[in-house]
Amino acid sequence: MTYSPDRPLKIGTRGSPLALAQAHEVRARLMAAHDMPEDAFAITVIQTTGDAVQDRPLSEIGGKGLFTKEIEAALLDRRIDIAVHSTKDVANVLPEGLALTTFLPREDVRDSFISRKHGSLADLPEGAVVGCSSIRRRAQMAEKRPDLQFVEFRGNVQTRLAKLDAGLAEATLLACAGLVRLGTPDLMNPIEVDEMLPAVAQGAISLEQRADEDLDGLLAPLNDDDTALCVRAERAFLAELDGSCRTPIGGLARLVDSAVELRGEILKPDGSTVHRDRWTAGAAEAVEMAAEAGRELKRRAGPGFLD
Repeated sequence: MTYSPDRPLKIGTRGSPLALAQAHEVRARLMAAHDMPEDAFAITVIQTTGDAVQDRPLSEIGGKGLFTKEIEAALLDRRIDIAVHSTKDVANVLPEGLALTTFLPREDVRDSFISRKHGSLADLPEGAVVGCSSIRRRAQMAEKRPDLQFVEFRGNVQTRLAKLDAGLAEATLLACAGLVRLGTPDLMNPIEVDEMLPAVAQGAISLEQRADEDLDGLLAPLNDDDTALCVRAERAFLAELDGSCRTPIGGLARLVDSAVELRGEILKPDGSTVHRDRWTAGAAEAVEMAAEAGRELKRRAGPGFLD
């Protein structure tokens, strides 16, 4: 298939400011890689369940896939040609006929502490209220600060800042990658991964396509091999734990010299119990190593831990 202004490549995305920024980044990279005009690529906005329902926690309205299901349906119906995702939102098992084939260079993987009054999690006063919709982040914070109180906090960056200004919470957490991509790196106050492991695939943009369609010539220049390897390992770790929006799981794979180091953890939602470790393997064995790491933590935790 040849794409041109007369038959543009249709890029499917959510309509949030961050999702649109990511879709525009993909389009810009495609234009640069192939010396093609902007109108050879059409960005198609698709509303997802996760965007439509803002008044309830994600864990109450479904698991992984809340931000991808409708976009994947558009792919299968051929209303779009590729989909742009924040990979941490993508379910472990894809719909039949679809594949994740391309991973852009990964942005900052860390979480960022955001507060109008305090400099860090440790600085929060006893019993402080933190606005947070992520069960992982809540559990990780509760492990360190069991005195903290949590309220549901959803919406884009500006919405969450407005909630802080209104006094609904004293702090919140956001992904550094999103702040960078939205052009607001000045808001970043990173929490190091030694203190808080990110979500699996945090900071990684991926492209999904129909598995029977050969887009290698078009998309291959965008793929970052190191990111692809690390994210595939993290997703293999998560798959063994059946991770969803209801499960507090952190995971991060990084290249160290010629090997892949994986750090992973599973937590009780109240942070009272944590199982964590790190593993290392050569690049060729990284995905299987990560899968075994997931099985190992599951065995350590015992029956019912992840229910």
